[in-house]
Amino acid sequence: MNSHLPASLTLSFTGFSQRGGCTDHHGDGWGIAFFESDCAATGKGVRHFVDKSSAATSPIAQMLKSYPIKSHNVVAHVRKATVGSVALENCHPFVRELWGRYWVFAHNGDLKNYAPKLHGSFKPVGSTDSELAFCWLMQELAKSHANVPSVDELTCTLRELVPQIARHGTFNFLLSNGLALWAHATTKLHYVLRAHPFHQVHLKDEDVTVNLAQLNSPEDRLAIVVTEPLTTDEDWVAMLPGQLMVFVDGTPLECSCPSHHSRSIHAMQHCVALRQSKAASSASINIAATSNPV
Repeated sequence: MNSHLPASLTLSFTGFSQRGGCTDHHGDGWGIAFFESDCAATGKGVRHFVDKSSAATSPIAQMLKSYPIKSHNVVAHVRKATVGSVALENCHPFVRELWGRYWVFAHNGDLKNYAPKLHGSFKPVGSTDSELAFCWLMQELAKSHANVPSVDELTCTLRELVPQIARHGTFNFLLSNGLALWAHATTKLHYVLRAHPFHQVHLKDEDVTVNLAQLNSPEDRLAIVVTEPLTTDEDWVAMLPGQLMVFVDGTPLECSCPSHHSRSIHAMQHCVALRQSKAASSASINIAATSNPV
């Protein structure tokens, strides 16, 4: 989730956690990381929970269904073990520090014959291809910028780095530093944008219906990205293979990176071109944070 104001993820997490061994077969561990904040400013500290038990049966997951998470950026993952054993250290999302901010990463897919050279301070603790890819991304981002880059600069750098990993297999991932949420699709990712006027939604994995208009204010705005849609009655958008998107303040940002011949022209043509207005950006100041579920 990427949100304009700090929001609670209890509704979406209730449905999502069922995919960890109940409505889906991803029962080999799970995790969630969120940059906690109770004001308009994005949070820097991360609450990070992982468990090698399935999300559908984990007591920690049960607690989080009612815990009032308030965050601008949340990354959650349910695991189907393919590379690496079922172990706590192999549960996503993974967390690292770079430029004085925490970064969280979760990956869905398999990478074949992937053995990058790691020569910096980013080393995997577990044995997954996912954590290995995350460490390499952090290493290369650190090498690419002398100072703390903007979200736009980071997006451009990621557009150069991600294809070097994606050529090894399926690389659907979510990445956040608390300021933005990046999403890359190789095979399957969907997103939905929620904003005023809100309406009623029904969860796909639980028999739960909620009227979001009763739980959100007109200032609330957020994006949710997931492998498969969480609700049955919203306009979920399927991302294209090879597409990298970035969300800030609950809005997809316009691509400003120059195109390259090695990049898919088709994917670039479909790059989301929704630019935040200056009015929306200034409106994020001095607005009370919501604590309502999304």
